Amino acid sequence: MERIGIDAGGTLIKIAYEERENLHVKTYSIQEKNELLQWLQFISPNATLHVTGGKRNLISNQPSQNIRLLDEFQSILEGTRYLLNLEKQQRKKDYLVVNIGTGTSIFHVTQHKFERLAGSGVAGGTLMGLGSLITGKSTFQELITLAEEGNHENSDLLVRDIYAPNKPPIFGDLTAANFGKANNNTTATKADHMAALIQLIGEITISLTSQVAFQKNIDTIVFIGSTLNGNAPLKNVLSSFQDKLSYEPVFLDKGAYTGAIGALLA
Repeated sequence: MERIGIDAGGTLIKIAYEERENLHVKTYSIQEKNELLQWLQFISPNATLHVTGGKRNLISNQPSQNIRLLDEFQSILEGTRYLLNLEKQQRKKDYLVVNIGTGTSIFHVTQHKFERLAGSGVAGGTLMGLGSLITGKSTFQELITLAEEGNHENSDLLVRDIYAPNKPPIFGDLTAANFGKANNNTTATKADHMAALIQLIGEITISLTSQVAFQKNIDTIVFIGSTLNGNAPLKNVLSSFQDKLSYEPVFLDKGAYTGAIGALLA
């Protein structure tokens, strides 16, 4: 292969390459940098590395291969456009792209340009950091499995909890206070608290994104980023407000690799 796309983020290094006209993707943790470099030397020592991401210096300092450095946001959005077209979900109208990686960034995308409009520090880094403190588990899959087993209502204080037994004046299933029961519900489990953490991440993301969508009069939101990879609980939260907010959520099969794919295509 002549080139390999690499997106070195705050937590993960994502790889994209083509072999026999097929797109392949791989993931390494930041701690596995040496294993990644060994793999690159083994699979294609003469390939040009198209590198993007906040930690791209981890790769760009290697003198043994040709390096091309690329803008992170441009790579993410080009990779998103490519996947939308590949998965036959291409959009003719404007849309928002919400990249949920270590942190979260929100982009307004038109046919010819893009603009980053908002973001937050609540995303995958929050999930791993607080999830580890809550459960003692240290891997992404362990935390997601616990969240799937839990019920956030045992940890979160809902609007209907406050107004019971009366009818609440607004949607009763809305969260009044994230982790609002955690201090006094002794029956809540670590799995319940992990479900509540996923709920918090999803709610903050939707709240911020919906404000941007309203300002720009946009109803399509494309969710990407490594935090969504195999994370059904978070996808469920991000899709659960359609009866209260008017939007269409779009999830891409390889959405965790948009930066690496965009870099590969450059």
